[in-house]
Amino acid sequence: MNLLRLLVLLFCLGGINTAFAGLEKFDFSGNVDEERYKELILELRCLVCQNQSLGDSDAELAHDLRREVYDLMNSGQSDDQIVDFLVTRYGDFVLYNPPVKPDTYLLWFGPFALLVIGILVLLRTVRQRQKQTAPEISAEEQARLNKILADADAANSNSNREPRS
Repeated sequence: MNLLRLLVLLFCLGGINTAFAGLEKFDFSGNVDEERYKELILELRCLVCQNQSLGDSDAELAHDLRREVYDLMNSGQSDDQIVDFLVTRYGDFVLYNPPVKPDTYLLWFGPFALLVIGILVLLRTVRQRQKQTAPEISAEEQARLNKILADADAANSNSNREPRS
């Protein structure tokens, strides 16, 4: 049991969030507040990795951008000024939460539009299937079907009555 606990503990320790693992060592004793810096680089996307923030990425460009953010903070710029500088330089893609504007409408509203279209197609399909009825059969076909069913019932009744050997 102790071995199991040790393995679980090692597994949990190995899974600790590695955010900021690749961070350079900056001097936060000056103008730059470490918490403010970390919050800002988590709001910015790594342009190489595309699915990681600057704080999570270990790409060379992410190192450069973190250095740039640190230098801009050290020069006294506000978070908004830094974000504006990076957006001007790299576009809205550098933001994890791009603003809602005509250029990003598809990004923001596209998934909802696809969901609504899917629901409408599903409703239309269900309604069409409900409207479909069994095909009409003639009286002659109905009589033939009844005879087949009666013969099948009679055959089942006879097979149940036969003694087993």
